[in-house]
Amino acid sequence: MRDSSAIPAGSSFTTVGCWLFVATIAIILCALIMATSASGQQVVPFGDVPATADFSEAEIAARGRQPARDLTYSDWTKMCFKGVQGADTKMICRTTITGKWDTGQVVLRVDLIEREDAPAKRLQIFLPAGFFLQPGIKLSIDKGNSINVPYTICIANGCVAAMVSDPNFVSALELGRTLSLESVNANVVTVISSLPLDNFAKAHRGPPAQVFEQKLEGRWEQPADGAGAK
Repeated sequence: MRDSSAIPAGSSFTTVGCWLFVATIAIILCALIMATSASGQQVVPFGDVPATADFSEAEIAARGRQPARDLTYSDWTKMCFKGVQGADTKMICRTTITGKWDTGQVVLRVDLIEREDAPAKRLQIFLPAGFFLQPGIKLSIDKGNSINVPYTICIANGCVAAMVSDPNFVSALELGRTLSLESVNANVVTVISSLPLDNFAKAHRGPPAQVFEQKLEGRWEQPADGAGAK
């Protein structure tokens, strides 16, 4: 005789089977969690990247290096921006290079930004979102000593790393042949990009290719009359 007390009143065999299945899955999950905790293993959320907030330089180096996906680089170009609200407004110029994938998407941009009559210059690097932010970006010129540039802000489509550039660094850019960028991707692998410096000095020291007027109202970055003529 079947013991009816094992089945709640009004339940069908199908309902009981579902409850048994859910209970079995819960027991298995609990057992896995307990086994992981007991063995001291870390949860690995993405691929083989441990779930830790920080990596030492040695740990990052041990995970390897790889060249960046092939990029097509523009020439270095100088563009300037001037205000129209006051006669004492200083011009701001940036000397820029961009890198594109074969799809045409710009995925790298480096700007050297300087304000008229100001001694300090700012170097900014734009990269797409998805890089590991903790180590920042390492720069080197012609395989010289590296400089670390921290990330300063991220938006929906990318992140910016920036630093103040001293005159020695700018001189090295003008005399150098290759600017190397080392960034760390989401898999904590160092990615190396090599940017040409062939025409940096000419672009930086020469007149701007284009001058834009910046207004507080209406559209801005309108080419000034006669600007950009070559």
